[in-house]
Amino acid sequence: MGDPRIIDVKLDDRTIIWRNADVEQERRIAIFDLLEDNHFQPIGHDGPFRILLRVEDNRLAVDLKDEKDEPLETIRLGLARFRRPIRDYFAICDSYFKAIRLATPSGIETIDMARRSIHNDAAELLKESLADRIEMDFDTARRLFTLICVLHIK
Repeated sequence: MGDPRIIDVKLDDRTIIWRNADVEQERRIAIFDLLEDNHFQPIGHDGPFRILLRVEDNRLAVDLKDEKDEPLETIRLGLARFRRPIRDYFAICDSYFKAIRLATPSGIETIDMARRSIHNDAAELLKESLADRIEMDFDTARRLFTLICVLHIK
């Protein structure tokens, strides 16, 4: 059996219309953390893997490649069930970034706890939604959800 992990991740930049410094920082951290530690095992393939994440027709497309950059498969996932978590996550992140600049430490902590809760719930949903095609741990799902959000910024 191969090495069940992601060794390279890219986002389809054509999907991302708008970014600000906070979003760019979240993207960089998510990619760095994902590459440092992840468990990602698509059914029927041996890793390690290179992936490209993109959105097409309101579906997440995960283009899988092997470590030599040879295409393996594209896994697609409908994103309708993620509309609300993505919307809620954007709203709470906006509040969080504003709070960092203006709020008290206790106010920031309260918003951050809500942000983590939404993020954790969405990661569980992602993990469950892909369970029949990709085995992944919670932290990997959490970081992938962050990247899915980045792809949805309009």
